[in-house]
Amino acid sequence: MRILVIEDDAETADYLAKGLGESGFAVDRAADGREGLFLATSEKYDAMVIDRMLPGMDGLAIVQSLRAQSNATPVLILSALGQVDDRVRGLQAGGDDYLTKPYAFSELLARLQALLRRRAPDAAATTLKVGDLELDLLARTARRAGKPIDLLPREFRLLEFLMRHAGQVVTRTMLLERVWDYHFDPQTNVIDVHVSRLRQKIDKGFAPAMLHTVRGAGYRLSAEAA
Repeated sequence: MRILVIEDDAETADYLAKGLGESGFAVDRAADGREGLFLATSEKYDAMVIDRMLPGMDGLAIVQSLRAQSNATPVLILSALGQVDDRVRGLQAGGDDYLTKPYAFSELLARLQALLRRRAPDAAATTLKVGDLELDLLARTARRAGKPIDLLPREFRLLEFLMRHAGQVVTRTMLLERVWDYHFDPQTNVIDVHVSRLRQKIDKGFAPAMLHTVRGAGYRLSAEAA
């Protein structure tokens, strides 16, 4: 799942991005209100975490603009303003939840997961399936032919991305940007190593093999035999 974090404090943004990334989410970041609104309206996200006080454009103004455009993406507002009136204004502006600073990351994660569950009460909306391979995006679990597959957070993100593009060739550049958040080539074999480990987990002992290497192009996940 893809989360947008709009936070001007670099240390806080790093903390959130690291925690959400380790929890299996793909994270995009914006450091000011105008950049945040641009990303929020030009990309598709499963949820957003928006600081209330931002340079360029206030967090509540971002939420109001999104709602005026019929953008219903769940929004968790972060703020140092914690009085009742402050929380009420945040919710009235269109926020789905309001969390005051300082906060525990575990609580932020739980609130974010609750928003995602409420947005998609239909289990099918939070489950990806390709053949007999199934990924539960909220429970963060994977199964093939009914058998559980133990995945590390990065492997989960990799598999999610491949399943969302099932049948398509996924390039190394796409994986670096969307799974590793790299916008440059680190000149390492990190992708090959993770793909090899993932292939062992989802294909070994099952038929047909689903994760294929496309020479000179990238990788493709498909329920059909190569």
